Amino acid sequence: MTCIKAVILSAGVGSRIRPLTDDRPKTLLTIGGIPILERMLTNIRASGIDEIVIVVGYLHEQIQTFVRNKFPELDIRFVINNRYRETNTGYSLMIAEELISGFPFVKFDGDVVFELEVLQRLLDSDKANCLSIDRNIALDSEEVKVILTGDSRILRVSKTIAPASAIGESIGIEKIDAETGNLLFAELRTMMRSDNNLRQYYEGAYERLIANDIDFHAVDITALNWTEIDTRQDYDTAERIFGNSDK
Repeated sequence: MTCIKAVILSAGVGSRIRPLTDDRPKTLLTIGGIPILERMLTNIRASGIDEIVIVVGYLHEQIQTFVRNKFPELDIRFVINNRYRETNTGYSLMIAEELISGFPFVKFDGDVVFELEVLQRLLDSDKANCLSIDRNIALDSEEVKVILTGDSRILRVSKTIAPASAIGESIGIEKIDAETGNLLFAELRTMMRSDNNLRQYYEGAYERLIANDIDFHAVDITALNWTEIDTRQDYDTAERIFGNSDK
């Protein structure tokens, strides 16, 4: 069986949740006393994935020190996005290519708190390329929204989709097979040749692949516990969901 890797995108400043991120990266904020990244790595390890790449930028030394002290047994490699202030998730994913190209991988946004079953459901899917989708979300302009065909195939995935047209939100955890990964990195490289695309999200590359008939499928994780932490309201929601939980 081909080894599957994990790549975590944790380069951003987290400006919308300041002042909580004035002195630490968002992924090191604690929920119920446990850092977001620790919960994520614990779930990744429990799922059987032990090769992990973390793309870091803002206050990256803190993340590197934390990981090496807390998880010395894990095979974790770091990629530093020195352009984190002028780029976005598309660029951060692109620069991880050398360490994950040729392997299937699961991509995580570094600010998602989730229970283990979310990841297990994704890994258990027999589809090669999958996005974790929550259908029970009040959608607005900030969510990455998804439109499906009659089955689970994804037609569009973007923040710009009209909420009324979408079936739910892509939560920021995806499984990509090795062949599609090679195509994905090629699309990201093409996008990033233009400075106008430096602030693009990686979903822009997903949409380019979908337009070229590469199948992406939805894995429904509705009713499972998860939250993305962009704002103080999100942080408070995470505390309510996970503050008294060992998940």
